[in-house]
Amino acid sequence: MPSFKTLDDLNDIAGKRVLVRVDLNVPVKDGKVTDITRIERVAPTIIELSKKGAKVILLAHFGRPKDGPSPDLSLSLIAPSVEEVLDRPVATASDVIGDAAAAAIASMKDGDILLLENTRFHKGEEKNDPDFVKALAANGDIYVNDAFSAAHRAHASTEGLAHHLPAHAGRTMQAELEALESGLGNPARPVVAIVGGAKVSTKIDLLMNLVKKVDALVIGGGMANTFIAARGTNVGKSLCEHDLAETAKQIMIEAATAGCAIILPEDGVVAREFKANATNEIVAIDAIPADAMVLDVGPKSIEAVKAWIERAQTLVWNGPLGAFEIEPFDKATVAAARYAAERTRAGKLVSVAGGGDTVSALNHAGVADDFSYVSTAGGAFLEWMEGKALPGVSVLSKAK
Repeated sequence: MPSFKTLDDLNDIAGKRVLVRVDLNVPVKDGKVTDITRIERVAPTIIELSKKGAKVILLAHFGRPKDGPSPDLSLSLIAPSVEEVLDRPVATASDVIGDAAAAAIASMKDGDILLLENTRFHKGEEKNDPDFVKALAANGDIYVNDAFSAAHRAHASTEGLAHHLPAHAGRTMQAELEALESGLGNPARPVVAIVGGAKVSTKIDLLMNLVKKVDALVIGGGMANTFIAARGTNVGKSLCEHDLAETAKQIMIEAATAGCAIILPEDGVVAREFKANATNEIVAIDAIPADAMVLDVGPKSIEAVKAWIERAQTLVWNGPLGAFEIEPFDKATVAAARYAAERTRAGKLVSVAGGGDTVSALNHAGVADDFSYVSTAGGAFLEWMEGKALPGVSVLSKAK
């Protein structure tokens, strides 16, 4: 993994203006934040810098403004929740650059925390415009990036600033990179990956990369049907991308060449309708009724997945094994998640998981806190898993 500086490399920063890029793109309903997870993730970095006497200046985006400033996308809506999580005052500014930002920063005392306005209110943010970057840089002496979730975008506040100020990774960024390194960079073997979800088409790059890096790849969810159908098995009315049969075959060929075992369901739980507690039955995977759809993997498949988890020293997970959102089609995902958590608690497994549905599934199983690391980064997590370079990470390794 590329080397990068962390907060451990920051000494004597009392009075220094530290620009901290954080992820505050949180869900809001009726003007109130409904999930503070992302705020909690960046709290350690903010508090540590504040305690060291730095003037902590937060940079973040919120939503997708189209035509400049918009009251309903103002970070002033998020500030009260940031204050609550940090348990200390957080001032706000009406802009991210210019006189308003400069005045707010000039009034700061050592240890103060200031949240500047939505970076995306300026077109220069997403364009990584050099003039906008310089205007941002004028507000600080040091740059800290603690927003891994935005690191796949080469924006002014995620990439551009690192070329102008001494750049460091915050604690969340550091933890994410260390977790991903332990999962795919230099993992303890055997490495098993579980990849689920609805469609192969959204995860072709991911699958192609994983088969070259892991010892076994468990494929579940709707995408498993595409692989099963590619082998010539009838999948009834199950969700299936029949037009990707050749792609699925190619992935299996790549896996065989790389010595990666592909684990597909042996049995499935089928129903005639997609709804909670629909009448269902367990069938062998080569005996799916023509009028039924597979909504979860069956008990034999669950035991096979658990056997691979038991064999593994490292587990990387992205995507559920079935339609976990509705009972009883959550059984396989819950069983596998709880077994992985048990092995992790026992110190026998390094478990790294990420992706929106995956986080929801682990929370549903009640084990998100038991995994070695659960990423909330979404797109950045997937792009890293696909083997792509992330601009916001790469620039940290090059920064002086």
